[in-house]
Amino acid sequence: MRTSTISKTVQLLALGIYSAGILSSCSTQTTQAEAAQTTEVAPDKMPTIMAELTDAPLVPAPITRKHAAKVVVKLEVKEVVKKLADGVDYTFWTFGGSVPGKFIRIRQNDEVEFHLMNHPDSKNPHNIDLHAVTGPGGGAASTFTAPGHETVFNFKALNPGLYVYHCATAPVGMHIANGMYGLILVEPEEGLPKVDKEYYVMQGDFYTKGEFGTPGLQPFDMEKALDENPSYVVFNGSVGALTGDNALTAKVGEKVRLFVGNGGPNLISSFHVIGEIFDNVYTEGGTKTQNNVQTTLVPAGGSAITEFKADVPGNYVLVDHSIFRAFNKGALGMLKVEGDENKRMYSGQIVDKIYQPEGSTVQEMPQSKAPAAAVALNKNSRMELGKTLFAQNCQACHQAEGQGIKGAFPPLAKSDYLNADLNRAIGIVAHGLEGQIKVNGELYNSTMPKLKLSDEEIANVLTYVVNNWGNKGGEVTPAQVKKAKASYKH
Repeated sequence: MRTSTISKTVQLLALGIYSAGILSSCSTQTTQAEAAQTTEVAPDKMPTIMAELTDAPLVPAPITRKHAAKVVVKLEVKEVVKKLADGVDYTFWTFGGSVPGKFIRIRQNDEVEFHLMNHPDSKNPHNIDLHAVTGPGGGAASTFTAPGHETVFNFKALNPGLYVYHCATAPVGMHIANGMYGLILVEPEEGLPKVDKEYYVMQGDFYTKGEFGTPGLQPFDMEKALDENPSYVVFNGSVGALTGDNALTAKVGEKVRLFVGNGGPNLISSFHVIGEIFDNVYTEGGTKTQNNVQTTLVPAGGSAITEFKADVPGNYVLVDHSIFRAFNKGALGMLKVEGDENKRMYSGQIVDKIYQPEGSTVQEMPQSKAPAAAVALNKNSRMELGKTLFAQNCQACHQAEGQGIKGAFPPLAKSDYLNADLNRAIGIVAHGLEGQIKVNGELYNSTMPKLKLSDEEIANVLTYVVNNWGNKGGEVTPAQVKKAKASYKH
């Protein structure tokens, strides 16, 4: 095991910098609605407002008051075991019990009384560095908080913008890598332009001992973190946090604003929404905008605000356009837009004909180091393991509910082709498929790559598929896979 590059001296210095703390009392509180009706008053008579904090992807309501206020923020640190991917758990260190941490929304020139509480069950001291704060450590110097303690400090929000916050207790990288980051928005005095939908999306890279998809409770791997080689790159703390039932939603004609952050700790995000162009991007979370942007860079410890109008109905995929991170490490989300079609703006498919250039062949999925497959104990565990494998290998093409993509990738849901011959399905997964097939009355002529899966894994993923989305059920066994592979003609 390689030793950390952070020297003992640096660690002690960092601990000393962040170990001071101050405590101030909380004044009388009013609601934000009441404060919005309050006229301008002297600083010592400012109305006091309890900040509304939200979990991603939700954000607090826009600020409508026309004056500064004293805003009380109470944020609790919790160390919790949560899902990182299907079948994979991780011990996250969190601001507020979730990754990313709570979204904080204040107004320029607000005076903030910030309370940081560290839950008694925590095993580590923590603090907070808010990039919106002008002062030593961004507040970290005043918030070194032991388990079971609370620290408080005050700051004035001088600069508008969207800012990252994170833990800055040594070793800083490990605290951030375990999920200790979030966003704080300082609205300009005049407020942000009105939109119909606002969402909170934050990317992070995670470093586990096991490779992507290895089941069970995974520990943090310092070697991978130092090498900047994450097992997972995800939005909002887990694979699938923004897909399926958790997808973002909008309607045709609505304006959508995404508050995008990148906790890192290492990777830069190339944030992109497939099928949309950002009308406005507040670059790096500042107050100046760029227009008509396809992909925007979000540095580790940085942010961006993106705005666009939903013009065409359909599913729009959010990705880190360092694209293997999206389809192989988890940095993928979904925005579902409902409404009437506009054929002049987007026609949909109008031609589908065979194009078969000479030399085409079945592709193989590269996999230089295949992790050992977990062995299923029964049908239910086989389905659970198969669910994870489906998300890793199949979901990008066949979609989360097996619906496929019309004209490109055939559906697995209620699939007459699949249900008619499971041995054929085994052969296709093992050896790939080239050529035209008919599924549920529709012709498809795309290439199915050869997947580097073991017999156990093929049995698991097909058992999951045949027991979902209206398929016929049953269990596929490794023995059946071995026999079907040997007899498959392709």
